[in-house]
Amino acid sequence: MPSPLAVDDLQDRVHKAIEHFLSARAATLAAVSDDCAPLVGYAADLLSGGKRLRAALCYWAWRAAGAPDEPAVVAAAAALEFFQAAALIHDDVMDASDMRRGAPAVHRRFATLHRANRWAGDADHFGLSAAVLVGDLCLAWSDELYTGSGLPADALARGRTTFNLMRTQLMGGQYLDLIEQAADGRDPAGALHRARRVIRFKSAKYSVEQPLLLGAELAGAGPDLLAGLSAFGLPLGEAFQLRDDILGVFGDTALTGKPAGDDLREGKRTVLVALALRDADPVQKKVFAAHFGDPGLDAAGVARLREIIVATGALAATEEMITSGLRESLTALHTIDIDPRSRSVLASLARNATDRTF
Repeated sequence: MPSPLAVDDLQDRVHKAIEHFLSARAATLAAVSDDCAPLVGYAADLLSGGKRLRAALCYWAWRAAGAPDEPAVVAAAAALEFFQAAALIHDDVMDASDMRRGAPAVHRRFATLHRANRWAGDADHFGLSAAVLVGDLCLAWSDELYTGSGLPADALARGRTTFNLMRTQLMGGQYLDLIEQAADGRDPAGALHRARRVIRFKSAKYSVEQPLLLGAELAGAGPDLLAGLSAFGLPLGEAFQLRDDILGVFGDTALTGKPAGDDLREGKRTVLVALALRDADPVQKKVFAAHFGDPGLDAAGVARLREIIVATGALAATEEMITSGLRESLTALHTIDIDPRSRSVLASLARNATDRTF
């Protein structure tokens, strides 16, 4: 089997749906002014990358519900890519990240544009402001593409509750993440619980569970299938984000597209970090306190924090949580009454999401 993300030429078809949609939006903004071109251009560059996992899960849940392949569902699934782009752009603003997918983050690109044109005012503030606008555009476009996908009105209405819930819950999860960084180690005893809650609502639901539910609802799935997909999707979504947390600390920049150890510089209160701080000795905690969340943390500082994470057993414990989540997910998948091909692709998507290097 080819990559599960490419079965039925899905990656290519999602990409073409995105390109077609953006072409029309570029014409709309060109009528405003030629100066608006970067609003679409930078969004298009960001959207040209990515794994298309959310779109693939939506599509294969649709197929698992017995619905046939058709262009309209690919367009509806592509709407999730715009929502993802909005989340990434805003996340990079909030985290002051320099890179995304191997290229400068959108707010950094706008700051560079400001400097190149020698415009008045602060270039970084201009970059942040423009990136917020592009993120807002992508959020609006996700709804526009969903609504205009070509699926029947009754199908879109069935999926609307999940589509709306997904967007609101992500914002809540993102806010919880901001609080964790701002509170800087409040109530250490509850840190692991809070970190797991953040990953559930900031990532697990909108990355895996809700795309599955959306695809199945669009196809008119009954309550048994929806419950089964939720049981499959939620532990998988948490395992997916735990893998992302490991990559944020130990990942290879050439593969992840982000500087090595960026989560340590940003002070991300992930499950990985919560486990490390829970089991660290006093000396290790002192080292962590001195370096964690330092934007100027160098390679040697990253290496020291990595050593503590490994020595406390936090890395091994997180890997075990990923393995356990994948096992729970696949067990649930094999209890769902769906066709063998959809089951096989969904199982491959699950393994792909948790056993990855980028």
